[in-house]
Amino acid sequence: MEFIFVYITCKDRVQALNIGKAVVEARLAACANIIDGMDSIYWWNDELQVEKEAILIMKSRGDLLEELTEKVKSKHSYEVPCVVALPIEQGNQDYLNWLIAETKAKQISTNS
Repeated sequence: MEFIFVYITCKDRVQALNIGKAVVEARLAACANIIDGMDSIYWWNDELQVEKEAILIMKSRGDLLEELTEKVKSKHSYEVPCVVALPIEQGNQDYLNWLIAETKAKQISTNS
C-alpha cells in the first residue's frame, strides 16, 4: 500500500480548516495539519504575486488521491489550487496501520 503526504496551499487558515475537515470527514485522509502565515511568491496572470497563505498537509493513501483532489477542488477558492502528493517511504508501522484504519476502505469491484 502506498502512503502519501498531500501538500495544499490555501488562502488562509479558515479555508485550510474547512478543507481539512471536509477531507478528513470524508475519510479521504486520516489527518490534516495546518501551518498558518506562510509567505508565497508566485506568478499569476503575468504578475508577480506576494501573498500570505496557509499550508495544509494531509496524510493519506495513494489510491485516494484522485478523490481527495476532487474534494479539495470543490471546496477551494483558487482557480488552480496546489494539490501535490509526496510518497511516504517509511514510517512507524503503528501509525501507518492507524492511517489505513481511518481512511476510506478501498472499493472492491463486484463485476466478474
